[in-house]
Amino acid sequence: MRRAQRRGLAHEAADRIRESIFEGQVPPGAALREVELASSLDVSRGSVREGLAILEREGLVHSEWHRGARVIELSPDDVDEVYTVRAALERLATRTAATRATPERLAELSGVVGAMERALAAGAEGPALLSLDMAFHDRVYDTAGNSRLTKAWHGVRSQVFLFQLTRIRLGHAQYRSAVVDEHRDLVRMLAGGDTPALGDAAAEHVDSARRALAHMLGGPLPATGAVRTTPRASTAPATPSEGPDRATGRPTAH
Repeated sequence: MRRAQRRGLAHEAADRIRESIFEGQVPPGAALREVELASSLDVSRGSVREGLAILEREGLVHSEWHRGARVIELSPDDVDEVYTVRAALERLATRTAATRATPERLAELSGVVGAMERALAAGAEGPALLSLDMAFHDRVYDTAGNSRLTKAWHGVRSQVFLFQLTRIRLGHAQYRSAVVDEHRDLVRMLAGGDTPALGDAAAEHVDSARRALAHMLGGPLPATGAVRTTPRASTAPATPSEGPDRATGRPTAH
């Protein structure tokens, strides 16, 4: 784990711990001990405590009185909850974005899809593709222009990133086969304006990922309140929308 730089130490500590979780150095369910983290990061326990509080607000960490903090688990129930919420958010975000998308915004989204395609052709690893994937969705929320909707997205974004990383590790080929086409389809539908089919496609984009990860984890496949209206369609808190590194800071695609 890299030592924290002397910026806002609590946020630096949160960044370093988040990176370690995303990189798999600290697995789901692992304990996060303040004394060990403070020593590894070369910061005070107070900064670590504040950093863990940031990650708890992001949903990556769970704390219990007298038991300390742990990385969240990835149970089938957790997967169902996070992806069901995300499907509802994506439905609203894409339909709202379609009413506000300028040619420039659509070109920007197409540019992210193009970057995905080039990265895929170059043999990029799953996390690099996922960073572009998340950047695409960040831009959809930016285009929607609803600050409360964006805040709700930020509330689950780090959890989505962790769950998607797990999905990629368990089924990398499946993710790579779908990520570009699904997002290209979403751009095409966004350009066509706000339609119920667009919302259905965005939600199915998320729910197909939920079904895949639930299957990989041994959970049930049927949807439990997420989306079930269309067949396949196309479709990422660190602060988002700046591209792959910002997306990581903080696959079918999500």
